Amino acid sequence: MHIKRMKTGWAILALSLIVMGMLAAPLPERSPRLVSVLHLPVELNMCEPTLMAALQQGIRDLPNAEQQEREAKAARSAGARIPMRTIRDTAPTYSAIAYDANSDEVILQDNNLWSYRVFDRLDNTLGPDETTKPKRIVQGDKTALQFNNGLYVDPQSGDIFSVESDTGDKMVRFPREANGNVSPKSILHTPHRVYNIAADEVKREFFVTVEFPPEVVIYSKDASAEDQPLRRIAGDNTGLDAPHGITVDDKNRLLFVNTWGHHSNFRIAGTGKYLPPAIQVYSLDASGDAKPLRAITGDKTLLNWPAAMKFDPDSGDLYVANDIGQDILVFANASTVHGDVAPARVIKGPQTRLRNPTGLALDRKHQELWVSNLGNASATVYPLMANGDVPPLRIIRSAEESKRSLNFGRTAAVTYDAIRQEILVPN
Repeated sequence: MHIKRMKTGWAILALSLIVMGMLAAPLPERSPRLVSVLHLPVELNMCEPTLMAALQQGIRDLPNAEQQEREAKAARSAGARIPMRTIRDTAPTYSAIAYDANSDEVILQDNNLWSYRVFDRLDNTLGPDETTKPKRIVQGDKTALQFNNGLYVDPQSGDIFSVESDTGDKMVRFPREANGNVSPKSILHTPHRVYNIAADEVKREFFVTVEFPPEVVIYSKDASAEDQPLRRIAGDNTGLDAPHGITVDDKNRLLFVNTWGHHSNFRIAGTGKYLPPAIQVYSLDASGDAKPLRAITGDKTLLNWPAAMKFDPDSGDLYVANDIGQDILVFANASTVHGDVAPARVIKGPQTRLRNPTGLALDRKHQELWVSNLGNASATVYPLMANGDVPPLRIIRSAEESKRSLNFGRTAAVTYDAIRQEILVPN
């Protein structure tokens, strides 16, 4: 360990010399400058097994407070600088949902604990303090799951595809029966900030949204590793201003993409502006800097941070999970409607149990609509034609009914309000 400390010291010295050289060199006006360097202590024994075990166990096993304190005390005694306490959500945060019609199973994507969980369609959590145990959990280092936000189940094979929106830059694929800490069947390297996924089963193509720089990237369904996209939809004419939800209309060969309206040409400073959220409609074969065929946008639409979308080919209805609106919007005649139009139906109200809905799944076999709620570790299901303040037919909860998720995601800063004695964490 003495040798390792010496190497660490030399590394810090070298870094300091590099920084001093950078500071001494002339810099252009208004360029950022490093104003101070704080050297971290080099006495930490990073080979201490107790410390490494505590760090590795955290997310997977979620130890209770007493266990955390024992491990923290042991780590501190070994010289570690670790938090006095931790604020974190110990329950799943369900960012997406999928339904497997062949197995009658519901899959919930957990963005918080880096997993997905599989339930029976008829599972129903009853008491306010009860939770429902999943049939299977795919979780662990081998899975390569991280901040995943999009799910798709292959209607033939039952394979589960999941896209990752933050650090991983990938799509993972698992067989239906996957369980535990298992490796994916395949991993596809994707662009950074992929949010959601949809498929054209006719041409066997995947469509994924990229939040920024904004684009829709199209792959072969069998793509893996470093396979390149078949084509891209990107450019100033596309109207892709922070795209998120995406779905396809196979019959009419249309692609629906919702946008939050955060517009900028990232190559040119000062071009940023806010536009109204919208649902952009393209040809399913669109490529390059393609203009949308039309857009659904305006105050009447009620769009407010729209997330996942699903198109029902039987009715022509387009379902939208409206995150900040705390509701589900349903647009009729979606293949032809455009402009500032009101939804035909809105599922909203205290009886619905909706809280920050971000994921949707259609069960056309049983005429049911599934919703994953980011804000309270639950999934709720409604009749496909539900409207208004309707209670769910069933609910799957992975936390108590009073649960309010922390919704931490990509936290980049923290501060303390001394007057209110509150910790402020922007997401």
